[in-house]
Amino acid sequence: MLRFDIVDLGLFRHVVEAGSITHGAERANLALAAASARIRAMEDSLGAALLVRNRQGVTPTPAGRTLLAHARTLLADIERMREEMSAYSGGTAGQIRILSNTNALTEFLPEVLSAYLARHPGVSVDIDERTSDEIVGLVAEGAADLGIVAGTVDTGALQTFPFRQDRFVLVAAADHPLAGREAAAFAEVLAYDLVGLDRMSAITRFLADKAARIGKPMRLRVQLRSFDAVCRLVECRVGLGIVPETTARRAARFMAIRVVPLLDGWASRDLTLCLRSLEALPAFAQDFVAQMRA
Repeated sequence: MLRFDIVDLGLFRHVVEAGSITHGAERANLALAAASARIRAMEDSLGAALLVRNRQGVTPTPAGRTLLAHARTLLADIERMREEMSAYSGGTAGQIRILSNTNALTEFLPEVLSAYLARHPGVSVDIDERTSDEIVGLVAEGAADLGIVAGTVDTGALQTFPFRQDRFVLVAAADHPLAGREAAAFAEVLAYDLVGLDRMSAITRFLADKAARIGKPMRLRVQLRSFDAVCRLVECRVGLGIVPETTARRAARFMAIRVVPLLDGWASRDLTLCLRSLEALPAFAQDFVAQMRA
C-alpha cells in the first residue's frame, strides 16, 4: 500500500530536480537524515527503487519518473487549491517556481521581484539558475512555472513572450591590448586569461561550451560570485571578463575598464519568457508574468 504524503512528494520532486538528496533536502527545508529516511520509506512502500544513486548524485528510475510526473501534477493542483481558498481569508498565498539564465537573474529580475513581492506578501518565489537549453526542457516537463531564456534558443511548443534586451560584452583593463578595439571575437579573447563566475554558473558553462566548439580552452584564473566583482578584478589586470552590457556600462562609470562589443552572434541576448500555458497558471503567477511583460 502506497503511503506518500505531500511532504514526501515535494521532497521527491526537489531531489530529482536538484539531482542530489542533499540539495533536495535543502530545498525542502528538511535535514539530510530525515530526507534520506523519507526517500527510503517511499521506496519500501512502493517495493521498488525510485532513484539510481551514484557518485555524481541521483537520477530517477522508470518508477521514479512516473512518480515525478504524478507528483508535479498533484503539487500543482494543491497550489491552485491553496490560491483559490486563500481568497476566503482575505489574501493570496502561493509559490512561483522560476528558472533563469545568469543574465536575467542578475540584471533584470531583482527589480521586477521587488515590486511584485511588495504587492503580493503571501507569495514566495523559488528561483534556480540554469542554462537556457536546460530551462526549456525543465519548463516543458513541468519542473518550473516559467523560465527566462536567450531568444536564440528553440523553445518548441512552449508559449513565449519577449522580456528584455541585452548582450554580452568583453570588459578589459584600460591598458589591455584588446581595450582599444572596436570589437573582438570570442576566439581572440580565449588567447588571454579570464575572470568569471564560478564553474557551475550557467554563464560559465555556456562560455565553456562555446570555447570547446572553437577548440580552445577557457583559461579561467579566478571564479567569483557576481559580475560586479568580475569587473573589479578586470580593472586590477587579473584577466578579461565577459559580462552583460548593462553591468559593464554601469561599472565603467567608476572603474578603469573598457567595454568592447563581441562579434559572435550568441552575444546578443534578447531574453524571452517561456511557459507551458499562461491560462493554466494561478492568478498570482499570471500577475507576475504581466508585470514582467510590462
